[in-house]
Amino acid sequence: MSNEKIVAPLNGYFMLFISLLLFIGGIVALINTESPWFAFSIFFGIVTALGLVLVNPNSSRVLLLFGKYVGTIKKNGLYWVNPLYSKKKISLRASNFDSERLKVNDKLGNPIMISTILVWRVTDTYKAAFDVDDYKNFVRVQTDAAVRKLASMYPYDNFADEGIEEDITLRSSVNEVSEALEKEIQDRLEMAGIEVLEARIGYLAYAQEIANAMLKRQQATAIVAARHKIVEGAVSMVEMALAELSEKQIVDLDEERKAAMVSNLMVVLCSDKDASPVLNTGTLNH
Repeated sequence: MSNEKIVAPLNGYFMLFISLLLFIGGIVALINTESPWFAFSIFFGIVTALGLVLVNPNSSRVLLLFGKYVGTIKKNGLYWVNPLYSKKKISLRASNFDSERLKVNDKLGNPIMISTILVWRVTDTYKAAFDVDDYKNFVRVQTDAAVRKLASMYPYDNFADEGIEEDITLRSSVNEVSEALEKEIQDRLEMAGIEVLEARIGYLAYAQEIANAMLKRQQATAIVAARHKIVEGAVSMVEMALAELSEKQIVDLDEERKAAMVSNLMVVLCSDKDASPVLNTGTLNH
């Protein structure tokens, strides 16, 4: 037997009535008649009660007879089975697992801290009960292994200054990374009869020893990008100013004066502080 088998046992309410009837009837008869034979009725009533099994909603009971798999009860209710059966309870409810923060290296070798949030449930009770030693511990260990593998497949972020441009990164490609993580974990938990409902990164950050350096690097990259945009805009504005002056013939500037005007405008437009005006009370040549 290597597959889950669903069984439909006897109605537990009827057998509960039989058990009470044997137990109470045996006690009453034993008192009234004082015959020891009615002790067997009490005994059979107790043995019959041992076969009662209660299955809650979204729960199951795996039945074993002397080590042999008999079947699984998945339908909720009160049932009666062979009193010699051992009954192992396995929950079919969805469970949450928030992994510990693991220190791993990303694709570029940078140490990062990462954790995942996993939502899973058991779909095959036979595999969960017999193909792995402890299916809950199996989920924890395999999830950690999947997160370590995933982190080594992608960089934490793109670094334009080094010419590194990845389509998928851990920080920005949330949906793609979650899909890859979910598939990786599902492949690992398939042998335990477990279905992965959702897997997402719960925590992601650089490791403490490089966090400050990476923060400064990100700030420097942002500053350079902002300066680049400022210079582009300043050049466009200077070009437009010179074109407008020339087209409307407001003033006739030679090359030297154009260079001075361009220099002054670039300083004003690119400076991170307000420019202080200087009034020229002389001629244009002084």
